[in-house]
Amino acid sequence: MRSVGRKAEQGAEEYQCTGLLEQDFPELCARAGIAGVPKVTLRPAASFPADEEPAQPTLTEVLARIERKYGRFQPCIQVEREQEEPRSVRAVFLRGWKIEEEMLGVLGQCLPALASLQAVHLWKVGLTERLLPALAALLARCPGLRTLSLEGNPLPEPAFHTLMGSDSTLAHLSLRNNGIGDAAARLIGQSLSSNRSLLSLVLSFNHISDLGAGCLATGLRLNRSLLSLSLANNDVGDAGAARLAEVLGPFALTDAEVVERRRLLLAEVLTPKETEGQSERPSNLRGSAAPDKLPAAKFGKTPAKKKEPLQKEARQPKKPPELRAARGRDAKLSGQEKLSPEAPDPAEPPNPLLEEAREHQGSVVLPGNRALLNLNLSRNRVTERGLGAFLAALEGQRREKKPKVPGQQGLLCLSLENRIPPTSPALARLQELLPPQDPLAKAQGQEEEQESGA
Repeated sequence: MRSVGRKAEQGAEEYQCTGLLEQDFPELCARAGIAGVPKVTLRPAASFPADEEPAQPTLTEVLARIERKYGRFQPCIQVEREQEEPRSVRAVFLRGWKIEEEMLGVLGQCLPALASLQAVHLWKVGLTERLLPALAALLARCPGLRTLSLEGNPLPEPAFHTLMGSDSTLAHLSLRNNGIGDAAARLIGQSLSSNRSLLSLVLSFNHISDLGAGCLATGLRLNRSLLSLSLANNDVGDAGAARLAEVLGPFALTDAEVVERRRLLLAEVLTPKETEGQSERPSNLRGSAAPDKLPAAKFGKTPAKKKEPLQKEARQPKKPPELRAARGRDAKLSGQEKLSPEAPDPAEPPNPLLEEAREHQGSVVLPGNRALLNLNLSRNRVTERGLGAFLAALEGQRREKKPKVPGQQGLLCLSLENRIPPTSPALARLQELLPPQDPLAKAQGQEEEQESGA
């Protein structure tokens, strides 16, 4: 085993990948001493029934159809291309054959060389918790990769949460049929609270119960990037549904979250003061905007006048106070014009703990998660009791009069094909609140309208 791994490393060092998977993959397999190299083939295009009666197939077409039908049982790597160009591979599919350590090392050399690679699909490839860190390191070297599908790969120990850390760039992750239980769901929920890239997460056909759903709900409290979550075909009941519905509406921060919120507010306020004496240049855009978030500690009150003296003293330290007061607005505009040519990279999304909050019975209350657009809880154990929790949360979102933030329209699609009678009044009311269109398409259209209107 060690000699084979060393041989693979030596071969990888000698060979420089060209970006042609059909050429690089068999060459690296041969250098690694791997026998029975899988073929690299184009993924068949989706076929739809024709309106006209099909003509009698020729012998060549019949043989090709038989080869496609039974060729799936042979190990192969299927690829999708953006164009006819062989180097434009955008998706790679490995289905139904086990990946060993040596094969993963070969893929670790081939896949990062594919400049257009966007998606990797691994279905029943015998993935183990020992190989998962190597797979994560491999995917991190693929800069354009946004979609990862790991389906039918159950692990004895929870480890899938390592794929969605704070440094992850994945936008779509599917973990269907992986035997994920409550222990793994707890770790996934912890990762969701710090993840800022994931847009959709599929956890269907697993073993997540109310306890695991509650852990995922905890992760959604401070997540503002996830748009779609599927928990179909699990073991979620009314208690888990209530926990998920709770984060869609206003909720009170815990003591630890309140402490962290105050620390973030204090850090943003103190940052300009610490740099004021070090340089007379205007602070960067992110630092100058920090004082605006001071009012959040006072639950919505806006003492905006405290912002200008800090900036004016840094820009015009020799002006008299009366001149600074008279030209405060002009100084602010000129500072913005000076910053625009050297504007830094766009700032990271604001921490949800810094959202505008209000005080209620001695607690700090946030408006809730309005970024989640699609939630699939079909084929679970949710009854009318859990439906009532979602109905209350959705009615609260619709009653809110605040202007909608792009990408945070609130829940637009909720799938609840459970133990709920079709004649339920609550179900009828829920269908009135939810639009019949695709929520993701509607959200995208609203954002485009807002951009065109601006």
